[in-house]
Amino acid sequence: MNLLSAQLSQLQSATLRFRDLLKACIGRRDLTAGRALHALFLKSFVPPSTYLANHFVLLYSSCGQLALAHQSFDEISQPNVFSHNALLAAYARLSHPDAAHRLFLRIPFPDLVSYNTLLSAFAAADGACSLDSVRLFSHMRRLGSDADGFTLSSVISSVVDDVEQLHSLAIASGLDSYVSVNNALISSYSKGGLLNEAERVFGGMVTSRDAVSWNCMIVAYGQHRRGPKALNLFQEMMRREFEVDMYTLASLLTAFTSVKDLDGGAQFHAQLIKTGFERNSHVGSGLIDLYSKVGQIRDARKVFEEVDDPDLVVWNTMISGYSVNDEFSEEGIQCFREMQRAGFRPDDCSFVCAISACSNLSSPSQGKQMHGLTIKTEFPSNQISVDNALISMYSKCGNLRDAHMLFKRMPKQNVVSFNTMIGAYAQHGLGLEALVLFKEMLNLDHVPTSITFISVLSACAHTGRVDEGWKYFNSMKQKYDIQPGEEHYSCMLDLLARAGKFDEAEGLVKRMPFDPGLIGWSTLLSACRTHGNLELGAMAAEKLLQLEPANAAAYVMLSNMYASTGRWDEFATVRKLMKDRGVRKKPGCSWIELEKKIHVFVADDVTHPRIKDICQFLEEMSKKMKLAGYVPDVRWAPIRDNITGETRAGYHSEKLAVAFGLISTAEGVPILVVKNLRICGDCHSSIKFISAITGREITVRDAHRFHCFSDGNCSCGDFW
Repeated sequence: MNLLSAQLSQLQSATLRFRDLLKACIGRRDLTAGRALHALFLKSFVPPSTYLANHFVLLYSSCGQLALAHQSFDEISQPNVFSHNALLAAYARLSHPDAAHRLFLRIPFPDLVSYNTLLSAFAAADGACSLDSVRLFSHMRRLGSDADGFTLSSVISSVVDDVEQLHSLAIASGLDSYVSVNNALISSYSKGGLLNEAERVFGGMVTSRDAVSWNCMIVAYGQHRRGPKALNLFQEMMRREFEVDMYTLASLLTAFTSVKDLDGGAQFHAQLIKTGFERNSHVGSGLIDLYSKVGQIRDARKVFEEVDDPDLVVWNTMISGYSVNDEFSEEGIQCFREMQRAGFRPDDCSFVCAISACSNLSSPSQGKQMHGLTIKTEFPSNQISVDNALISMYSKCGNLRDAHMLFKRMPKQNVVSFNTMIGAYAQHGLGLEALVLFKEMLNLDHVPTSITFISVLSACAHTGRVDEGWKYFNSMKQKYDIQPGEEHYSCMLDLLARAGKFDEAEGLVKRMPFDPGLIGWSTLLSACRTHGNLELGAMAAEKLLQLEPANAAAYVMLSNMYASTGRWDEFATVRKLMKDRGVRKKPGCSWIELEKKIHVFVADDVTHPRIKDICQFLEEMSKKMKLAGYVPDVRWAPIRDNITGETRAGYHSEKLAVAFGLISTAEGVPILVVKNLRICGDCHSSIKFISAITGREITVRDAHRFHCFSDGNCSCGDFW
């Protein structure tokens, strides 16, 4: 008996030592040592124990090894609520709310930890699971389960619309004494546009604020473009001797980024260099985002290269920075490949940014490669965002059929999916299809957003549907409580001006609650250029130049309007003013991708290896076009330096790219050309004739929309 007792005591002691070693591995997130212990456990005579098995689930969960955590859970013969909670935490930590919810439903008797863990998973979904969160919380209360501060802060973090009710509940239940609840209220009020309420909550936390409270309020000011307030709050935080960490600094950088304050951000960067924080991955990510969004992409890259051990977030931020600056999209794709070579596995954010870069380039081959990679990669929680990016990519590469096919095959669509597809139809001139899809979206109970209406109004503008445009514009405020913004008014100005209704357009400008801004005046000027409304166009150009004196497009359009009406003195005055101010016109260029290689052309290009063949093709085509009734429109290339407008327009970049595409591909093969500026009227007319003569389908994507030429017609119906 004494021998048996001694053996049992030894076994118990070994089990305790084993448990302590396993706990140490969990604390250090030491996957290698933990797996070695697991192997030892399986080979040894340590008796099977739900208690120890739960620790293996915790180990793999903390190390982000979801498959191993799930395998360990499945090996437990009698899992208890702790077993379920350990695996539930793994799903929550790795942002898999749907899988977490399914597991939760399998727990026989969920406890408060079970509810809180699932609610945290819903909160991490950034609003996508707000309804699920509220339903679970309501169910929990009906069952009489006690809620704590963690419960309520998770629910508040999940929602935007019901914050006031949850705030009242927090006060009534006394849970507003929890700092985490108040921090969640600040963030949710801010996300819902209620900055004053967020300030009131923060103001009421005079004695209970922690560093997270200050960070939340700084971020709130950043979200609402209150950069100076964010900076003042940061300085007050410093005076009160709160510990400033990387999250505080990143929050302040968010404020600078939201208002695109390059000077303030650069000064703050200098302070960060003195403290050494700029090499931190979290702070570095904020700096990269700031420099990218103000167009200083090379400075963003310098920051990236100085970050110590950049993590996946830093890589994604750099790829995103390239993708939001169109001219650096090629570098964005290269950065994506660098990241893979560095051993990082792309996540949904990586793919969304890289696919966006492919969209900017209109590169079908690279876009399809990205699509292939996404198929090989699993995105359990955010596949929908990747699919939305792919729809946009196929559309911008001129492949509307595949975009529509992918949209229809999506297992689940959200508002962004519909917005993307409606916008695709609008850009391709299919206004009717865009409006039909919008009605389908409403029938499926998707609530339209302000972005939805930009696409809808754009569809009306591109197809001349003035009455429908007014109907949808008025419904924004009346039916959906969406206040029209600058872009919505610009769409309406575009719609009215394109339709030649300049009196209505001027009336709308006078009734607008704010100045039309750069977008509005540019839109109006462009339409005046098309319709030859010199008086209104001159006013729009003047307003535009007051806002942005370096806007080359305004000078060029206004001078060309004067030239088209023979007012050469005014033409010369505008061009001289442009020269005196040192403003240079952005050079027009067009490109076409053939056999995975991009060929770029500029006007009067002589550098391409096949330029002689291209020019010969255009000369032959010009003769055939004139026989078919083509008359050059020299208004789009005023006479200059003894070169006739006809000659200059004849070698615009889009014509060179189209010609190269036609001579380099087999008969019947459609071609896609991309132009960085708006296609000119003469090129538009010419390509219509070329499509009829060659029997080819030619698509030109310019800075505004797609023009699909076929059999002498364009998808825009000459309404562009």
